[in-house]
Amino acid sequence: MAQYENVVAVILGGGAGSRLFPLTKERAKPAVPLGGKYRLIDVPVSNCINSNITQIFVLTQYNSASLNRHISRTYRFSSFSTGFVEVLAAEQRLDSPEWFQGTADAVRQMIPHIRDWRVNTVLILSGDHLYRMDYRQFLKRHFDTNADVTISVVPANPQDATGFGLLKTDDRGRIIEFNEKPKGDALEAMRVDTTQFGLTETESQSRPFLASMGIYVFNYERLIQLLDEDKERFDFGGEVIPSAIKKLNVQAHLFKDYWEDIGTIRSFYQANLDLASPLPKFDFFNTEAPIYTRSRYLPPSKVHACDIDNSMISEGCILNGMYARNSIIGLRSRIDENTTIENSIVMGADIFESFEEIKQNVSRGKPHIGIGQNSVVRRAIIDKNARIGSNVRLINQHNVETAEAENGCWFIREGIIIVPKTAMIPDGTVI
Repeated sequence: MAQYENVVAVILGGGAGSRLFPLTKERAKPAVPLGGKYRLIDVPVSNCINSNITQIFVLTQYNSASLNRHISRTYRFSSFSTGFVEVLAAEQRLDSPEWFQGTADAVRQMIPHIRDWRVNTVLILSGDHLYRMDYRQFLKRHFDTNADVTISVVPANPQDATGFGLLKTDDRGRIIEFNEKPKGDALEAMRVDTTQFGLTETESQSRPFLASMGIYVFNYERLIQLLDEDKERFDFGGEVIPSAIKKLNVQAHLFKDYWEDIGTIRSFYQANLDLASPLPKFDFFNTEAPIYTRSRYLPPSKVHACDIDNSMISEGCILNGMYARNSIIGLRSRIDENTTIENSIVMGADIFESFEEIKQNVSRGKPHIGIGQNSVVRRAIIDKNARIGSNVRLINQHNVETAEAENGCWFIREGIIIVPKTAMIPDGTVI
């Protein structure tokens, strides 16, 4: 039992989040909203809490203010508990004057903050994955095999495998080889009999590769040894892990449930819309392992003369005579009559505008926060506090893959329209 008590979780907040831009224009990647009311960071933090791991550090260096605010307002443990969730932003010190140079370097620079915690095990997680895992099973595999490092892996088919770092194991589950995004003959050489991890013969034939999830369990002393051996090793996946495989006991832990790396606009968009489907791959309604987030004490949503199906509606919304299909409607969304929302994510707002404020804005030709009347929004992501006027058509009518407005009020990435946080789209605009 003592082994589990001396575990510290380190959640990697990622770099500048360029692949999720413009959603990361004003916030760190883990602070990007998810599912109408959550943030990406809520997933790994909740997994930790549900696994009785309550000493959690989140490492960031870009736009960390909103992430820090969310964590400080959300995760408050009892004063009789040793639990905490703490953001560690990149800092300059005499012995470490540089910013984080990679995942391994980020952990190397935060070691001074945890070395006095009597830590024996470090659980390293990513801040932009969507999955539900009991980390106690992950840790059990680590301790049962007396591993120095344990890597969580997912079975992958040949089409998906080329986009991951692949691992090869012996018949006891010990990792003996690592190959980053192999193709052709190199890919075929990484095939593994995944029945040894509990997959059926049919599952093993369709998914014969082990893809790294980018999450690890390290023996603390071995982690320090690996990070100190070569200060030029900046990345876990490409440098530290291959080095560890050559000389240490590195084990694989198979994860067979749903897992999605939300690192791009397309993956973010698809993962969100799937949440609104009748049988989503990730279920927020699991009461045994809930996903926690900030308690906002908002009123119930008001829905008047609306036609809504296959959609998620968050708290505090005012929806008047709108039509919605396959969409996410976020907190405090205000959407006016005869507006159509299809296959879209509306992240909502941080504040309620009063009727007086709305009237003043309208008199100045400024739309209210939300979406005005007679507008159409298809295949789009509307970030928080955006103002979409009346008679607006966000439909990507020319099927453009990549474009953006000169004033930055809208972008198109991978064919998906994105209206950034606080941006304004005037009445009558067609995109």
